[in-house]
Amino acid sequence: MATVQRKQYSQVLRAYNSGKTAKEVSDGLGVDIDAVYYFMRKHKIPRRSLAVRNKLVFAKKRPSFLLKRVLGKNDVRLKLLGVAIYWAEGYKSDKAKCVDLANSDPDMIRIFMKFLRNVCGVDENRLRVLLYCHDRQKIPELIAYWSHLTKISPRLFTKPYVPKRISSPNHRKMSRGLIHVRYYDKKLLQLILSWIEEYKKIA
Repeated sequence: MATVQRKQYSQVLRAYNSGKTAKEVSDGLGVDIDAVYYFMRKHKIPRRSLAVRNKLVFAKKRPSFLLKRVLGKNDVRLKLLGVAIYWAEGYKSDKAKCVDLANSDPDMIRIFMKFLRNVCGVDENRLRVLLYCHDRQKIPELIAYWSHLTKISPRLFTKPYVPKRISSPNHRKMSRGLIHVRYYDKKLLQLILSWIEEYKKIA
């Protein structure tokens, strides 16, 4: 089995520290990955933690969306509206794994969907909708309504959340229930959050 030579120490260290995986380093040297691991142990080159490895894998992962690079005047306004809506109503926790906007206002949902499609260029198959409604509402009709409004297929609606019957004035206000529009790509979430930070600097 081919081994990594001592004179290749700088090459290995530079490649590994640049973010390449041990497999990528071994491929570049034309040796087996075990030879790279042995060389690293022998020369006390520390291996990355699992958290760092996962972060690097995520960084190299291609986004599922295709941003519109040249924005016209209407696109700029749409982007501003979409980001503002998410700033106000979106889930922004560090633990969030996807874009998640919850609202019952049809116009707000419609504008946000237009933002996702026209500005962000999302992959329709990564969209999901969660309907929140009470048990006295007709779920099939609500799904049909929100599917028509969002132009998201009913097959992409997850199991509705129907809490136990409670007496609340909010039920009367949400005659069509409430939906979570979710897009499963954390890279888009991070991008939207970075746009929010940019807009904060305007004021």
